[in-house]
Amino acid sequence: MESNAPDVSRRTILHWAVLAATTPVWWTLSGCATNPVTGESELMLVSRDQEISLDRQKSPHQLSADYGEIQNQELQRYIASVGQELAGRTHRPDMPYRFFPVNAVYANAYAFPGGTIAVTRGILLELDNEAELAALLGHELGHVNARHTAARMSTGVLLQGLLGGAGAVAASAGGGASAEALMQLGGLGAGALLAKYSRDDERQADALGMQYMVQTGYAPRGMVGLMDVLRGMSSRKPSVIDQMFSSHPMSEERYRTAVSRVQNEYQTGRQLALNRERYKDHLAPIRAMQEAIEAMQEGEKALGAENPDQAERSLRRALQAAPRDYTALVMMGKCRLLQDAPKDAERYFTHAREVYPQEPQAAHFLGITLLGQKEYDGAYEQFRWYEERLPGNPNTIFLQGLALEGAQRQQQAAEAYARFLQSGASGEQAQYARQRLQTWGYL
Repeated sequence: MESNAPDVSRRTILHWAVLAATTPVWWTLSGCATNPVTGESELMLVSRDQEISLDRQKSPHQLSADYGEIQNQELQRYIASVGQELAGRTHRPDMPYRFFPVNAVYANAYAFPGGTIAVTRGILLELDNEAELAALLGHELGHVNARHTAARMSTGVLLQGLLGGAGAVAASAGGGASAEALMQLGGLGAGALLAKYSRDDERQADALGMQYMVQTGYAPRGMVGLMDVLRGMSSRKPSVIDQMFSSHPMSEERYRTAVSRVQNEYQTGRQLALNRERYKDHLAPIRAMQEAIEAMQEGEKALGAENPDQAERSLRRALQAAPRDYTALVMMGKCRLLQDAPKDAERYFTHAREVYPQEPQAAHFLGITLLGQKEYDGAYEQFRWYEERLPGNPNTIFLQGLALEGAQRQQQAAEAYARFLQSGASGEQAQYARQRLQTWGYL
């Protein structure tokens, strides 16, 4: 009897795994709208409901790519409470704002157009007080309220990015799976929504952020402090803050403008609250992990530089300091996968699932690892579980098809490949799926 096992190598499977393409989004044209901040009419082809819908589709993938929300409910509530207080003073207080501290160790904050805002452990560790946190969240609220993402989508720039993003990463992966591409798995479609803002967007978000924080009762110099933090990190830890600067272009002019506003426009607010001690108290769990977080930052930098051996040394230090940290475990699993040590990678991904059972990323990588070892039934279960909790990634459906084919469950494999092709997928994976369906007589 001829085997149905897919005739692909583990490296090819890994390569296909990083070609994660999300379903393109098509918009209904809605013409012009009044900007909620300026009150002026502008070209706007994206409605409020579409902003929220796109947010709800894409933000869960980015949050998972950033290793999920921090597993500390008190810290979750604290970040959300600061954010919601600010949100009530914005130009769009009716938006369904959500605030998430996420486990990623690079320094960044980002906003989706429907009001989902996230801050990473890497940036929270660097801030000194609650006013700086308010400045950071206020800035992201500025982007949502000025509808910067929707405006860029209306001019076609972002829509083109959504449709072409997968191809760009495929090109970066080349003939095999690079460390950088592997680290990006799961965040592609969402990442296109977090594309670079213009300098004018940043200026407006700074102004709005300072307005919102002062109206909420925070000292405006918190914005100056935030700018100082970012400038300092650019010289001390450039690789850690690169991603933030790529989407939020920084300049000396932004810093000088913030100083000028504090001295002039907001001089009466100089005595408002910084809330330094309250911030330090709530951030104590993050500060206690500083050694582990800095080791993970080094490991992430080494992986991006295609140096998994150096990454392994850094990540072992991180796990010594924090043996049950989900991010460190998943990073180490990725590292061992790149070092062609699948059994060891499987152990780390399995441990990560035990540590944070509701977060899907580890399950996806565990499935890839099992698939490469021809443990098809186990791989399929991981991909099935992942899709139940994080739907919307056609790549996962394709991998289910590979696993089912390997397990000689041809009918189910054909159904998965057909579902994958119906998503509008193209490229190597689509070619493979179509060829299998033709060989089996379904096409």
